[in-house]
Amino acid sequence: MQNSTRSTSYESDPKYQLIVNLRRKCYNENITHSQIIEKQYNENGSWCPRKFDGFACWDETPASTTAYQHCPEFIFGFDPRRYAFKKCTENGTWYVNPHANRSWTNYTTCVDVEDLDFRNLVNNIYVVGYSISVAALLISIMIFLYFRALQCTRIRIHIHLFAAFALNNILWIVWYRAVVNRVDVVQENKEWCQILHVVTNYFMLTSYLWMFCEGLHLHIALVVVFVKDEVAMRWFVALGWGVSLLIIAVYATVRYYTPGATERCWMDQSDTFWIIIIPVGISLLTSFVFLVNVVRVLLTKLHPAPNQHASVAARKAARAALILIPLFGLHFILLPLRPLTDSPWEKTYQIASALLTSLQGVCVAILFCFTNHDVMVATKTYITRFRRVNEGIPMTGVTGGESLVNTRDHVA
Repeated sequence: MQNSTRSTSYESDPKYQLIVNLRRKCYNENITHSQIIEKQYNENGSWCPRKFDGFACWDETPASTTAYQHCPEFIFGFDPRRYAFKKCTENGTWYVNPHANRSWTNYTTCVDVEDLDFRNLVNNIYVVGYSISVAALLISIMIFLYFRALQCTRIRIHIHLFAAFALNNILWIVWYRAVVNRVDVVQENKEWCQILHVVTNYFMLTSYLWMFCEGLHLHIALVVVFVKDEVAMRWFVALGWGVSLLIIAVYATVRYYTPGATERCWMDQSDTFWIIIIPVGISLLTSFVFLVNVVRVLLTKLHPAPNQHASVAARKAARAALILIPLFGLHFILLPLRPLTDSPWEKTYQIASALLTSLQGVCVAILFCFTNHDVMVATKTYITRFRRVNEGIPMTGVTGGESLVNTRDHVA
């Protein structure tokens, strides 16, 4: 019973059906598939018979010649613009690989080795960058949780954002190592890799929406002012985690029931991905509006002192804007401006995109934790207390918690 079920599942696979149809057409239809690239004198007039090698159909070919045709495009990693070759020997039989002891087709030319090496380099950049970001984000979260004096709505939003980033980065590392670099996994297209795709994109969504929450909170703090933190925080949690779950559920359901959209661990482009792209685009555009308004408010509040040039205030506002850009994720707006394929700038774009995307967590951790005024005050207080305790000096004066009670939030 189990074998019957497995056989039925295998035969219902679209790729299996494609190969069956190709084999049927190869032997039942008189269609030209391959051409001859070189021809030598053939005195006995023998021919290699038509043959389907599992990927492509090879026509009858004269002895002592080599046939060629475009590489099959349904094989992951093959470039259909390149050519595969099959040699008909002088005795009218297809070339047999001595190691496998079976007829052999040369598909090694279907893979651009130089391009493959470059793509592996880009994938490694992603993995290394994400790993560094995960380390920085986890350290930041521990710092935020350790110092009770840092507990406020702004820091709680930071914790949610950093957690979303860290989980997303971890899942991208798993994706690159367990799926992208494994052709067999992509070809088998098992359920676990499809689930991994959905979960990874869920945490990608949460990262964008929590960046949106960061911008919304800053906008409220500078413009609206009078909003209860507890109420705002509940809405932020519902938006960051709940709305993301709703969007990814719709995306997964629609794509699952879309014909041809569930192949190769869902790695292929699909129109269903607009279900994710549109909310992300709306959040980025709204964040841009927040950014413009925040800079406007800062410019009106940062009046220069009598002995300062007016440009000092503008520089402070510009610095604040540059700090807010990685938080809001606005640099992703520049990434769709991708150069054309085979353009001299394509590789530069690929590397720049990998660095910007994978190291965003590091940038956010540095700007909003490691260089945060409150964090630095809490850390210095902790180090001072630790030294005094170890040196046997009794602690007197203000504690770390008390020193931060009235510390105001700093934008820049």
